[in-house]
Amino acid sequence: MSFNSFGKWIGGGLGWALGGPIGGILGFVFGSVFDSMRNGEYDQKGFTPTQQGDFKVSLIVMIAAIMKADGKILKSELNYVKQFLHKRFGESETERLLLLLREILRQDLEVDEICEQIQEYMEYPSRLQLVHFLFGVASADGEPHPAEAEVLRRMCMHMGIRQNDFNSIQAMFIKETGSAYRILEITKDATDEEVKKAYRKMALKYHPDKVTHLGEDVQNAAKEKFQQLNAAYNEIKQQRGFN
Repeated sequence: MSFNSFGKWIGGGLGWALGGPIGGILGFVFGSVFDSMRNGEYDQKGFTPTQQGDFKVSLIVMIAAIMKADGKILKSELNYVKQFLHKRFGESETERLLLLLREILRQDLEVDEICEQIQEYMEYPSRLQLVHFLFGVASADGEPHPAEAEVLRRMCMHMGIRQNDFNSIQAMFIKETGSAYRILEITKDATDEEVKKAYRKMALKYHPDKVTHLGEDVQNAAKEKFQQLNAAYNEIKQQRGFN
């Protein structure tokens, strides 16, 4: 596989993911072909914005870590992941991403180091969208397994995700009493004005325009997250009876 074909396959090419532990994983999968792609030109001290390829590779590596969390990989889990990826990225891209996933699942993953690379190089809104995807995968067969939930929490800590943001995204997938308030990162005793202010703040944070550089597929998924935010706000408004 040549550099050009690999870049096209990933969807937008690779930037910072060529280096660090993620680059090491890809080097293991693709061998000398991947080494020739880097060709000594990557400088990890420099900063390049997250490209579509960086995001997708990070997503697949993180999915692999979640799947390996409970010490066993079930065919049903692969099927759930396949359905998830197909919904987000379409059939042909899913086939390629699953091929990459199967190769990465063969490896021992240094999850903390991988997450720290993502924290250093991936913009915060993109990291939030990555976490939203990961919760979607972990919840594909119901609520996340305790081991998966713990790995997700650890990932988020090492990716520099703020606790309130983790709780907000988690509340979108694990529905409990008060989930709407946690999505808005407030408590039930917040005033109506504080609810409105929190919604405006979260609407800016979760706006799909924050991830336009990651491609239409990711932006469409971000719209779903934005819709969940709106649904939480509307639920609170209906409960309280304000406009």
